[in-house]
Amino acid sequence: MHNHPPLEGVHPDHALETLKAAQPLFWANPGWKPLVECRDSLPLKLADILDAEKRLQRFAPLLAKCFPELKTSGGIIESKLISCPELAARLAREDGISGLANVYVKADHALPVAGSIKARGGIYAVLHFAEKVARESGLLDDTMDYRQLLNPEFRKLFGEYELSVGSTGNLGLSIGIMGSALGFRVTVHMSKEAKEWKKDRLRRRGVNVVEHASDYTAACVAARRIADKNPKIHFIDDENSLELFLGYSVALLRLKQQFAEADIRVNAEHPVFFYLPCGVGGAPGGITFAARLVFGDHAHCFFIEPVQAPCMTAGLITGKHADTSIYDFGLTLKTDADGLAVSRPSRFVGKLMEPLLSACITLTDPDMYRYLSAMYETEGMEVEPSSSSACGGVNRLYRTEEGLAFLKTHGLPVSPRAATHILWTTGGLFVPAEQHAAYRAKGINNKPSFTSGSIA
Repeated sequence: MHNHPPLEGVHPDHALETLKAAQPLFWANPGWKPLVECRDSLPLKLADILDAEKRLQRFAPLLAKCFPELKTSGGIIESKLISCPELAARLAREDGISGLANVYVKADHALPVAGSIKARGGIYAVLHFAEKVARESGLLDDTMDYRQLLNPEFRKLFGEYELSVGSTGNLGLSIGIMGSALGFRVTVHMSKEAKEWKKDRLRRRGVNVVEHASDYTAACVAARRIADKNPKIHFIDDENSLELFLGYSVALLRLKQQFAEADIRVNAEHPVFFYLPCGVGGAPGGITFAARLVFGDHAHCFFIEPVQAPCMTAGLITGKHADTSIYDFGLTLKTDADGLAVSRPSRFVGKLMEPLLSACITLTDPDMYRYLSAMYETEGMEVEPSSSSACGGVNRLYRTEEGLAFLKTHGLPVSPRAATHILWTTGGLFVPAEQHAAYRAKGINNKPSFTSGSIA
């Protein structure tokens, strides 16, 4: 007979109180709808994702020429889908989840060129703008090899424009690396949460880094205000950009192929659960949108946020989206998960997620560090705390009353073994070795939430 640790839980009506108290929560989205009921009303379609993939294919030869690390992939920026049985066993043991299996890491922490999930959306947004400028100038037509965009006449053209972005770090890196490679001037407005090593890496690329004493949202406001006054400044708006959103969504077309190669079935008996770290919402939003279109109602997506920065959770619970802030609830925004340290969510993404997202989950920094150590010790993965937060979604789904009620409501198997669990990492590749060591040291000092027992 198992020694069952008590399930955690709060009444759904108390979700806001739990959020205000900076306590971990599982909030099932009551607005979720079957795809057949919401697909026609969505502002974007599968055709938009396919168009984005075609654009990336057109640019692939150029990317392979720009970045030696893309030579073997022919210029395609993609991450591995990694089976992690040892990590699954560790999570099962420490968090008391009996039968946990089929755990995979979608390793965007190791994406080439920019070293984070932002290599998808950020680089795509730069390429989309470059193509637009080149076509409108008359220098680019359908017959041309896109590698010609690296020629002097195009670099001169792109040099007339400045790319601008507000960032806590990783998006700025992707915009800066790709923009400077094409000849654009780039300015990255960095919020107070941004790590120094990310600023240094950008400056070495010749990128203008503007440091703000304010948070991410305020940095974006400042950057947007400057860009509005100058037609030669193109502001890539993390809060509202369709290009960023679609760049992220392309991943699901490729993941479907990776599933086929790994013989992963997705159906009513074998659903797929995506655990997605969330900041302003663009990357996890693009993934969720595409996951629902590609895998239908058998895909369930969970946004993971820090307890002190749950902006998307707050926006969805209240229905106010960008009209609410985590500061309204007495929260501090203090978290070492810098990529998730956002006070207001994307209005565009929040509204779009209302019928698509399954649930929001929050967790503490100590748990992120614990999971970070687990990922390194079991699979040798070096990730940022933002990335390791994905591990916490499994805990909240199977170890809370709300999570189990969610499974029951949706007619999903209660056994973790029945589902495929995708932990979608965000950043880590370019983190300095000494920073990784400091992260792991913090992880070692944090004890697991559960040490024994199971739910079944």
